Amino acid sequence: MDQNTPIMTLRSVAKTFGNATVALRGVDLDIVQGKVHGLLGANGAGKSTLIKILSGTFKASGGTIIWRGQPVSWDSPKAANDMGVATIHQHIPLVPTLSVLENVFLGSGGAWRLARASRKRFDELCARMNYWPDPDALVSDLSIGARQMVCILQALGTGADLIVMDEPTASLATDERELVYAAVKQLSKVENKAVLFVSHFLDEVMALTDQVTVLRDGEAVLRAETHTLDESRLAEAIVGKQIVELERAAQGRSEAALAAAPIRLELRDLASSGRLKPLSLKVAKGEVIGIAGLLGSGRSELIHAIFGADKHATGTVVLDGQPVPIGTAAAVKAGIGLVPEDRMGQGLVPDFEIWRNLTLPALHSVSVLGSLPVTQREKDRGEEAIRMLSIKASSPDILVRELSGGNAQKVTIAKWMFSDVKLFLLDEPTAGIDIGAKTDILRLIRKLADEGKTVVMVSSEFEELLAVADRILVMRDGECTAIRHAHQTTEHELLLLAGGQATAKPADGHNSDQAAGH
Repeated sequence: MDQNTPIMTLRSVAKTFGNATVALRGVDLDIVQGKVHGLLGANGAGKSTLIKILSGTFKASGGTIIWRGQPVSWDSPKAANDMGVATIHQHIPLVPTLSVLENVFLGSGGAWRLARASRKRFDELCARMNYWPDPDALVSDLSIGARQMVCILQALGTGADLIVMDEPTASLATDERELVYAAVKQLSKVENKAVLFVSHFLDEVMALTDQVTVLRDGEAVLRAETHTLDESRLAEAIVGKQIVELERAAQGRSEAALAAAPIRLELRDLASSGRLKPLSLKVAKGEVIGIAGLLGSGRSELIHAIFGADKHATGTVVLDGQPVPIGTAAAVKAGIGLVPEDRMGQGLVPDFEIWRNLTLPALHSVSVLGSLPVTQREKDRGEEAIRMLSIKASSPDILVRELSGGNAQKVTIAKWMFSDVKLFLLDEPTAGIDIGAKTDILRLIRKLADEGKTVVMVSSEFEELLAVADRILVMRDGECTAIRHAHQTTEHELLLLAGGQATAKPADGHNSDQAAGH
């Protein structure tokens, strides 16, 4: 096959669900062997539907798919995989009770998976990725980022000619992203594989891809060679208008005002054996605290310790002057709400409707005598949330699993907004969502703060923390290494601090120990 001949061609591919919902409106796409093709679009633009068609999960309603010069119509993911198409889905479909080795060779079958030959093959895959996980570790014990890496090893192990990567770096820290980038370059430039790379990070699309297709409202609105574009042009194509940057909230919020505000949250030597070193911190009512750090830095562990989800935690969490007993039920009762990183696995019930998910934390507020939920009240609340947060759903009866990532995340946050929550704990609230929905979420966080709520937010995107936070706490190896006022630091300094450069210039003229108080 000529190096410029597409290994896969889509012509007028369409998909309609039922009689009304049109997800794809005749998409054309050419994926060339030895090149990386970027696929971008807002949530709801049709990216996930297109990927599911390519992977054999959905059948197209119209159009043609040509694979290696022949029309195809595979009816299952296995059929697509057998033909040489491997898909790494965003939600990491691994078996948590199996080991890393067993997951990597999950589709191979047979006891040979555990033999010496399989371990040798595993080592070869790890060498290609320059990533060496413990083959005998249970997937359930791995971080989200480590699970993503196992998924990539699994796809590589199939020997596929086309590898579809759906948001492979959305939940990864900087160092693990670099591993993925290196793998993508190795696959395309050295091994001559075709890669369809779906991402909402415009900078990585510009750096990694050879060609780009942008979907909007089910149509391909831009197809071009990457070198002819810039990030501004991509962003404009994705949303159909120029992106207006979210202004730094900290610029309009003085340190004096924060110092004068009542203390909402106080941590007194909060620690967890092997996870967190003792941390003391005071956070004001209406303040947004950002938590910066690389994967494994202890940022998520801090969030879970505050929420009482870490049974090994010691120290004290104080909310509005009252100590909160360790335990999630006590935390919720006190007014603490957690939006976890794994929104579908931990934050939502995917097979429940929007309204049913929204009312789970506060059934008493939609019940008769506080014990018998009234369905109409729950649905009314769903309608209200859809309206307030601009959730793209035709009704509150839509199942959460049918929503795009950004809209599902809005539901995850909204379910706490109808409870008496004073402290929001947000773990990677914008992971895996597009630039438009991301801006909506960040504005919502500022709105919560303006209403007097306190927010503690973890994000791998330091630019987001600078945009929305008042102060930023930097974590490394389970320890708070510095705290900076957002308007007095930069993304560059935060990266240095997170990477271990403890000598980075203090933003407020104090050392990290002094800054750790309110």
